[in-house]
Amino acid sequence: MKNKTLMTSIKQVVQAYHSREFKVQAILAVRQFKHLQQLIEQKGITLNICSTNQHVLEIERDLSQVKETARSIAATLPFERYPPQLIIEMVFNCVFWLKSFPHKDCVHVTKIPREIMMGQSGTRDIHTGR
Repeated sequence: MKNKTLMTSIKQVVQAYHSREFKVQAILAVRQFKHLQQLIEQKGITLNICSTNQHVLEIERDLSQVKETARSIAATLPFERYPPQLIIEMVFNCVFWLKSFPHKDCVHVTKIPREIMMGQSGTRDIHTGR
């Protein structure tokens, strides 16, 4: 991705956190973001870059969970090849549901991540009929 696109995306995420009254102090990243370090630090945010050939464990754990969930959905579908839009929707669906339940390491004990970041309460209740 180009610097401009990456910085626009980072600004959008930081604004989302600010809109919910969180202050972004640090971003965990891999070496591909090293070239943006100065731009990000000008905004008062520390960019923590992991070592070469290492991964950011917090990100890898979440990605693995999304991949595993998407693969389990794909295994139930009657397709040999998946249209790109179907893949996008499967991943969106996985993230939607993973963020619809409280996590033990979350900043709030009873609020779901979706409610904390987007102000959408009761998402789980609406979609599950509870």
